[in-house]
Amino acid sequence: MDHSRKEKPGHTISRRDFICRLGAVVGGTMLFSCVPASKVAIHAADQTGASIFGSVAAVDAHTHITQPWGSDAALTAGDLVRHMDEYGIAESVVLPLVNPESWDYPVTTAYVLRETKPYRDRLIPFCSLDPRTRIDGEELRAQLEKYIGYGARGFGEHKVGIPVNHPRNLQLFGICGELDLPVLFHLDTIRNTDQPGLPGLEDVLRQLPETNFIGHAQGFWANISGELTPEDMQSYPDSKVLPGGALDRLMDTYPNLYGDMSAGSGANAILRDLDFGEQFILRRADRLVFGTDKLRPDQQLRQFELFQSINLSHEVKEKIFRTNIKSLIIGV
Repeated sequence: MDHSRKEKPGHTISRRDFICRLGAVVGGTMLFSCVPASKVAIHAADQTGASIFGSVAAVDAHTHITQPWGSDAALTAGDLVRHMDEYGIAESVVLPLVNPESWDYPVTTAYVLRETKPYRDRLIPFCSLDPRTRIDGEELRAQLEKYIGYGARGFGEHKVGIPVNHPRNLQLFGICGELDLPVLFHLDTIRNTDQPGLPGLEDVLRQLPETNFIGHAQGFWANISGELTPEDMQSYPDSKVLPGGALDRLMDTYPNLYGDMSAGSGANAILRDLDFGEQFILRRADRLVFGTDKLRPDQQLRQFELFQSINLSHEVKEKIFRTNIKSLIIGV
């Protein structure tokens, strides 16, 4: 299915085209640029990632920048770009973490927008808001529009401690859809909570077909398999995948659902049953995006183990490593 957005009645160009043509000039300053895919180079310092990316100018759909905290070292925007050079990654989505349940301390949207500004040819900032704030729908919309003006290209990581189909989530997700912001969400038994089989997520997808959702984390990826327990949704199952997994069913039914293959959860979902996992990747190549969840300077990234374990065609690599996520992000 073609997931490109159609122009809405009464508009001569789409929001995506408008943002690209405008260049998001705020206060006289060009805050981002729309670089055609063919113009993006792979700034690889070595060939670490070349064995999995081939000639694809890969986009990491899930990274973070952090600050010094306790004994943890910071991961700065410059550090992230150097990491990308090492692994042959052309661009990365950088996600704030604003919900109290999401991280040890807030990584605000303002911080992400400011710190990524010198690297906008490589780093694609997203924005985030907590739906439990007191502001109403119009104020939510106005704030998101401000973030778009300053360079935000999507929404997430959404990692809030309420049910995934809570009314406040539904309001926020609906506004994101109206603004063409894809929503990258974390789902488990603590944040954006749901049950085995993902009935809450299905409720969201059914009600909001115009919003694109990118699923992430243990609770989401455990549902690659059937016969789950609630405990499975907060863990990394190592058993064979059983029939009846909700992810295949939901992706069959809802064209606005994508899967973020980052972190231990995304890698584990495929590596736990590699025969099933490889077929899942081929079957869902139009709906999967490569990501690492890079968060710490010394972090081990299982995605490279994963993609070295399977043999994918250039066409499939192009979709998973680049075009799927680029088709969802506004203004790039």
